[in-house]
Amino acid sequence: MAHETGQSFVFKEIHSNIAIGTASDRYAGWLGQIYTPEKYQGRIKKRTKKVGGKSFVEQVLPVDSIEEYFEHFGVLELDFTFYRPLRDEQNRPTQNYHALRSYAEHLKQGDRVILKVPQVFFAKKVWQKDMFGKNPHYLDARGFVSQFYEPAVELMEPWLAGLLFEQEYHRKEERPAPRDVAEELDHFFDAIPDDHRYHVELRTESFLSPEVFEVFHRHGIGQVLSHWTWLPSLKRQFNLVGRKFVSKSGDAIIRLMTPRGMRYEEAYAKAHPFDKLVDGVLQESMVRDTVDLAKEAIGQGVRANIIINNRAGGNAPLIAQKVVNSFIRAIPGASESPV
Repeated sequence: MAHETGQSFVFKEIHSNIAIGTASDRYAGWLGQIYTPEKYQGRIKKRTKKVGGKSFVEQVLPVDSIEEYFEHFGVLELDFTFYRPLRDEQNRPTQNYHALRSYAEHLKQGDRVILKVPQVFFAKKVWQKDMFGKNPHYLDARGFVSQFYEPAVELMEPWLAGLLFEQEYHRKEERPAPRDVAEELDHFFDAIPDDHRYHVELRTESFLSPEVFEVFHRHGIGQVLSHWTWLPSLKRQFNLVGRKFVSKSGDAIIRLMTPRGMRYEEAYAKAHPFDKLVDGVLQESMVRDTVDLAKEAIGQGVRANIIINNRAGGNAPLIAQKVVNSFIRAIPGASESPV
């Protein structure tokens, strides 16, 4: 169990242009930080997750813990929607539809949620029959609209702050030319509803190109700046896009996912059970770059949504403390109260 450090775990109202949140929620490792232990006695479930050939036991709080989550954070990224659509091809609600509806029952006015778009509509390859193979639904606009977009808006419209498209890393021998990627994306975003909440994370550095950025500009799509294994630094990513935030929503998404150079499996194993900072995992350059990007967002009149994953250092609330304390020292107008 995590323990209080004597500092606050309330990350709201740091600055009007900064929203701090996490990638997923309901972690028992956050008891004593975000969640009050007594509220969840006898209601914590265990599940086993296989990562890198090893089994890990995760302890998960009930969905109503989202109410306490939003007492501390200004935004939440829900990741489970990445793994299957909300409706199947026969238009029947999936397990994810029911899970998302359960979340909606506990959301209040002013709560803000970012949903990850199902990978089946944005990944070139997906896992099938024990291997990665060509995805027949890649950039399937009709499927995206009927199986995800429409039910997502139906369930979450009052709280829906962003729709995040994440595309997997492409090995050098499998990469199309950036202009081909740009053309594909342009056609896709032309074919789906015009919505200011779209944000795209491309995990292949060569795709962070002028041709692709021009498509983002044309459609008002936000470029997700992601601190992730094989991507360049946050600062470098921002430089590549011309140091401009382009989303029509006036929001930017900055994701602190994994240490650069460290694979998902290693980062997960080191961070589990997500109740403390882990030596050698948190990269101070990530914190510095995040603060610099927040300053840029404020200067451009953009709201920076900073999404923190446990894997980036071991425990997302403690990483948030580090980031926010750096904000307070660096950003005029930030909260005077240390967290």
